[in-house]
Amino acid sequence: MILTAKRAVAGVALLALLSYAALAQSAPTAADGPPAAAATFELADVHVAARTTTPYFTGGRLHGDRYLLHNATLVDMISLAYGMDRDNVLSGPAWLDLDRFDVSARAPREASPDSVKRMLQALLAERFHLVVHNDTHPLPSYVLRVDKDGPKMKEADESEASSIDEHHTPTNLPPGVQGYYSITCHNQTMTAFSDAIRYYAGLYNLDHVVDATGLKPGYDFDLHWTSKPSPDGLSVFDAIKNQLGLKLAMEKYPTPVVIVDKADEKPTPNAPGVDKALPPPPPAEFDVAVLTPSKPDAPFEGRITGNQVKATGMTLKFLIAFAWNLNSGDDELIANAPKFVDQDHWDILAKAAPESQAIGPDGKPQLDFDLLPHMVQTLLAERFQMKSHMEDRPIEAFTLVAAGPKMKKADPLNRTGCKEGPGDDGKDPRIANPILGRLLTCRNMTMAQFAEQLPMLAGGYVFTPVLDSTGLKDAYDFTLNFSTAGQLASHPPPPPSNDPNAPATNDPNGGLSLLDAMKNQLGVKVVKEKRPSPVLVIDHIEQKPTEN
Repeated sequence: MILTAKRAVAGVALLALLSYAALAQSAPTAADGPPAAAATFELADVHVAARTTTPYFTGGRLHGDRYLLHNATLVDMISLAYGMDRDNVLSGPAWLDLDRFDVSARAPREASPDSVKRMLQALLAERFHLVVHNDTHPLPSYVLRVDKDGPKMKEADESEASSIDEHHTPTNLPPGVQGYYSITCHNQTMTAFSDAIRYYAGLYNLDHVVDATGLKPGYDFDLHWTSKPSPDGLSVFDAIKNQLGLKLAMEKYPTPVVIVDKADEKPTPNAPGVDKALPPPPPAEFDVAVLTPSKPDAPFEGRITGNQVKATGMTLKFLIAFAWNLNSGDDELIANAPKFVDQDHWDILAKAAPESQAIGPDGKPQLDFDLLPHMVQTLLAERFQMKSHMEDRPIEAFTLVAAGPKMKKADPLNRTGCKEGPGDDGKDPRIANPILGRLLTCRNMTMAQFAEQLPMLAGGYVFTPVLDSTGLKDAYDFTLNFSTAGQLASHPPPPPSNDPNAPATNDPNGGLSLLDAMKNQLGVKVVKEKRPSPVLVIDHIEQKPTEN
């Protein structure tokens, strides 16, 4: 698992992207059917999660005898329990995607992944009175089919091990040079390839990929494409067509789904004494960690391999933001920070302690990504003697105000929520205009719900809770296309134009900030004001770590 980024990247952005990569290692599988009577957790603590502006869902693995979920919506839990993608969970009230819960449960150490899923099914039925049924429904999907001239791949030797090797271009390419991504596949079935390509081509937002090729054997092949959608590059769609003789295109495809018939928003109470029977696990930590000053040309990069972490070019400010799920782009969120936390850079080579490891899909121990923020907190406390606390302080925050709304009233049958990528029509304006690198598709969202979700959806722009003062009560379906904060930072803004008809852009290349996009495309204005918000206050931190 690897991630590279500019030094200005927000801590929450790294957390989100690494979480995405971690999920790629344990993609959902087919549903297991109804809960088995004997497959239940021995004991479970279920409670509403603490509020946070960046509530990223983590968990879903058994650690010893403990099963943990953090910031999980009921849709997240249904997805895990029934082996379905989140978008394949249909119907039910809006709170299924919005309310978040923490779960800590005890299970036999030898429990298989399938039996743990059945335990989670039973817990949802017991504590939320969840009732679901399986069905098939046409959903927008990227469907993989054989192209008209037939496949161009080499059939693999059946005895060959199945594997995918990934390759990257350097991250410091000169301006104008297209970065590419490539994979070498051995003995890959098209079903396995369909599952894998959605993660390897993550910047194309291939939410659902279905194998409809009818090809049964495994194949050996190479595939390369331009990393990011670009009008001048080689898209993953053209690469699959030209190099593999296949076709990947959006269409409505009959898909297995789980229909939610009934669910209670408030779970039944925990059993008496459950907090003592299930105490919090010990603090996650590294077994060993080596810290060295970064070289001047060290890239900002983090890599997880098995149970090891290797990172270069890290500032203490970034590590603090990552550990406490803050955004390193907003100085107001970290108070009393000495200057060196954003000046000194460190390389880290660390190995997870046994209790901070999980068994990966390959059966080997690997670092449990869900525990990584806590491990970094422990590292900062032990090696840099960091002490801190959270408190509310008045800081600059955003408020939404109506400015001639342009949104379409929602189809009430749509699930409530926003996702990255195009809507049902599959149209992606980022390919023709890559400077507008973000595309959000939101369905059945009120402005109050959208305001609550913005800090998580708009990394680099919004770091604190957003207040809805639009007065709009309806729910809407809409798309929002804008430039990332990093794209705007790399291009200086142009001087103000005297032309009243000039387009509202943030740079000469046509970049558009989130705030301008909301006003132009949604008819909703974002204004700034001071109000109290949680802030991490640093009480003490040393500039140099203790000896390795």
